[in-house]
Amino acid sequence: MPTQAVTARPAETASGETGMPSSCENRWRSARQGWWQRGFCSLQAALVFAVAALSTAVWADELPEASRHDADDRGSHWAYLTPQRQPLPDVSDVNWPRVDLDYDVLAALEAKGLAPVADASPATIVRRLYLDLTGLPPTLEQVEAFVAQPSQEHYEGLVDQLLASPRFGEKWARHWLDVARYAESTGGAVNFTYPHAWRYRDYVIEAFNSGMPWDQFIREQLAGDLLPAGSPQDAARQQIATGFLAIGTRTLNEPSGLQFELDTVDEQINATSLGFLGLTVACARCHDHEYDPIPQRDYYALAGIFRSTQSHYGTTVFVNARRPTPLLRLPEEAVVPDAVAPLPPLAARQMAMQIRNTRDALRTEEDRLRRFLATGRLALLETRRAAWDEDGEPVPWVMGVTDKPVEPPFRRRFARRTFGDYTYGDMTQSIGDSPLYARGESDQAEADLVPRGMLAALVDEPLQIPEDTSGRLQLAEWIASDRNPLTARVVVNRIWLQLFGRGLVATPDDFGMAGQPPSHPALLDRLAVQFVEDGWRVKDLIRSIVRSRTYQLASVMDPVAYAEDPEAVTLWRMPPRRLDAEQIRDRILFVSGHLIVEPPVGSAVARYGEGPVAGRGAQRLLSAVNDPFHRHRSIYLPWLRDNLPEAMELFDVADPSMPRSDRDRTTVPGQGLYLLNSPLVMRSAERLIDLLPDDLSTEQRLEQLYRRVWLRSPTAEERDASVAFLDSFDQAEDAQHAPASREALAAVCQSLFASSEFLYRW
Repeated sequence: MPTQAVTARPAETASGETGMPSSCENRWRSARQGWWQRGFCSLQAALVFAVAALSTAVWADELPEASRHDADDRGSHWAYLTPQRQPLPDVSDVNWPRVDLDYDVLAALEAKGLAPVADASPATIVRRLYLDLTGLPPTLEQVEAFVAQPSQEHYEGLVDQLLASPRFGEKWARHWLDVARYAESTGGAVNFTYPHAWRYRDYVIEAFNSGMPWDQFIREQLAGDLLPAGSPQDAARQQIATGFLAIGTRTLNEPSGLQFELDTVDEQINATSLGFLGLTVACARCHDHEYDPIPQRDYYALAGIFRSTQSHYGTTVFVNARRPTPLLRLPEEAVVPDAVAPLPPLAARQMAMQIRNTRDALRTEEDRLRRFLATGRLALLETRRAAWDEDGEPVPWVMGVTDKPVEPPFRRRFARRTFGDYTYGDMTQSIGDSPLYARGESDQAEADLVPRGMLAALVDEPLQIPEDTSGRLQLAEWIASDRNPLTARVVVNRIWLQLFGRGLVATPDDFGMAGQPPSHPALLDRLAVQFVEDGWRVKDLIRSIVRSRTYQLASVMDPVAYAEDPEAVTLWRMPPRRLDAEQIRDRILFVSGHLIVEPPVGSAVARYGEGPVAGRGAQRLLSAVNDPFHRHRSIYLPWLRDNLPEAMELFDVADPSMPRSDRDRTTVPGQGLYLLNSPLVMRSAERLIDLLPDDLSTEQRLEQLYRRVWLRSPTAEERDASVAFLDSFDQAEDAQHAPASREALAAVCQSLFASSEFLYRW
């Protein structure tokens, strides 16, 4: 690795592609692209770029030690070695472990002179299990049923019941959608909707619910269109799965076709490498990776695979949007659900009239600006009409990818696009290898092509890719292979992260040399080996973990252990943590009896259709994003880049512009204000009060309120404080009520929603 100073680009770290926070990285990227791509003020963008580059300059003397390791040392990095199952360690307290993983945890504790805390109470463990496996709390009756019979047999039966629940897939699919950077719009300066992205969302939910093996899950997302299909339904599912590669961010106003293609490929490489391998391969676009054994040639070996792939994400040519692609049509025999209703004849005639009038107006319009805007409106109208066939039946469009043709087409236009003279331009038109671009610049292509392939440091032999295929299938087969040392470890670590709040590897998206080593290496390898041997089944892995005594520990404090290990890395207790944003919203709706558990078909974005997420026409869509009447689970909310639901952003939902498996956990005033003032929270509190019988006393209504929200009765101190609050509230409202007023009880309910007992999982 050269040791000269790096003065014009940031260095990679475990946090992402560059050695700065993701927000700074995005500003750096935007500035870098802006002054020759986006049409903004060139001088301003150049100044921003210069400041970003200077403020993040890294000199060789200041690089971490890992960045100067020899290639041979990097080859022995723990994550690049095949996982090995080690013998169970010896422990002093042989009666404590319940399953194999408990031995590894207890041995690590004993090595530090620590001991695990007591087991969690039955009431605590049943609440924990419901929240972790389904994302929803149990009912009071379910808690009481388990507390009455808290045996291990009863517990394991409950685990099986929750794993078989449809709610399981909705909870665990959300974690993968964070990694898959799922969203229903392109993001960027020209934010266009993805009306068909919901099909991929539902595919992921069904994959988790059906127990699809993880290796199959990988193959279908990377190369589902290239896999054999036993039925039209299988073919449709596999094509929908490739939406993983199509739902990323897009810079639709990019004037250069080549630059747009290279940026799209970079985004797909980043999603694939981070999502499945836990490696920051995209760091090697401009130069050899600073830390990991990933030379720039390896990056362009992967780039050849994705440049030989055609993405089908839709959109239409519009104002400043010039990079549409055709969507894919699923076979009619697959009988897939439709997000929109059939088009009534009257509506079809009205749309046809709008299109005809707009086209006629174009013929007489002489003003260039008005003609330009009218042309965009015409393209948008025609694209939205394409959602239905001539008979008014919904067309089963889908986002996804396919291989490019073996031979380049002759200046082929996309049939559905009518605005302007869009062609492939200078983008790659057929399957082939990619050149290496010096410094990642699109005008600095080297003469020699880099054969399509995989990272050389991780494969014993180069991938054998036929000339007439992109290589996605071969790439998917290798990533999903037990010969790959990374994939099983990465998914096991992410599942552990969701169950314990911290991964065995604290940097779940970076298993490279800039990431952190595992806290329990033998345990990580044991679980990874078992995961593969058990058929890559996520449910079996989760079952084995939640059966452990480690998972069933209490969250109580031990001053001695806390002084030694305040973050409970050694797992001396179950670390308490705040619920995810989706769990908070879903729990509020659930306890108020307001949640619709049956999944909807499609999404508000699908019903809106293709178009920009801006302007008067988008107000209906933007209103749906924060609609307090939306009663389905949060995973079904509209998920627009740069326009996420308020409740999700306030409670630290992942930014869908980048793959992310671990979320932040902040505490800011806006969260408390939301729980005080949100129409959703206030409406749910009022609805919950309306469910309480009117013939009860104030104390009896409080008792029921606590038991519904907190799943337990209030203590004497809590009851007295609530009664005092009710009295003071009604006096402040200048009205005496016996029993307490509906408004006062609703205020108590909101305070319970805002409490740590409600917002945290213990």
